[in-house]
Amino acid sequence: MTTKIVRQREWALPPAPVRREVLSAAPTDAGAAPPVLFVPGFGHGAWAFAEYWLEYTCERGFPAYAMSLRGHGESGSASKATLRAYVHDVTQVAASLPRQAVLVGHGASALVVAMALARYPARAAVLVSPVFGGPGAAFSALLRNPLATVPAVFGRPLRPRRGQLFSRELPVADRTRHAARLGGASARAQWQLVAHRAPEDPVGAPPVLVVGSPDDRIAGRAALTAVARRYGGAPLLFPGMGHDLMLDMRWKEPIAAILDWLDKPDQ
Repeated sequence: MTTKIVRQREWALPPAPVRREVLSAAPTDAGAAPPVLFVPGFGHGAWAFAEYWLEYTCERGFPAYAMSLRGHGESGSASKATLRAYVHDVTQVAASLPRQAVLVGHGASALVVAMALARYPARAAVLVSPVFGGPGAAFSALLRNPLATVPAVFGRPLRPRRGQLFSRELPVADRTRHAARLGGASARAQWQLVAHRAPEDPVGAPPVLVVGSPDDRIAGRAALTAVARRYGGAPLLFPGMGHDLMLDMRWKEPIAAILDWLDKPDQ
């Protein structure tokens, strides 16, 4: 793979501007710690990280930010948004931060972050429960959740079941509360998730960590291993958890491990 230097289409036809929701939590003394930008997966907003991970990251001494892609959370609506527009959102928010940031993408937004790495020189990146799409992933989703996947083929939001997002350890009341806040990505972005090309190489060769659960019913162990191998590593696994690691019962374990990894001298 190669990284493009000049992208004529993006210069000539930039994505339309949109209001972007960005939540933040700043430590009293961040020192040299890089800012961490959390990018929620399709259907999720910044709220998904504001629940636990945002404040915990701040308590660990990292400036923490959580954004909502266009059409998600409290960001401006964008019914025809493309993957390229989502990548534009991430790179624009990252570029606005005071220092070179760590990008953390969840679910399908792990792919968005991977694409953004070819445009933004990140300090590091973390791909949480990554969904990199492609025909194989679409067929797997159809087998696992046909009632949600078939309507998505015809432009409806792809809505995973609560059992696919969370472990059974999470109380039903919490599962219901989180599921009620879910929205959906645009139909165009969902289609592009199936047909997209592999992401370009990251600029600057940042370290990339893949985190997930072998019990994830959306991004299973094979998918986690494939994405991790792409970046020259192995996935960091948390058995017994669901797809939404940041909202599950043992939410602290993954984020603590991620921040430990970032604290290493070679990151």
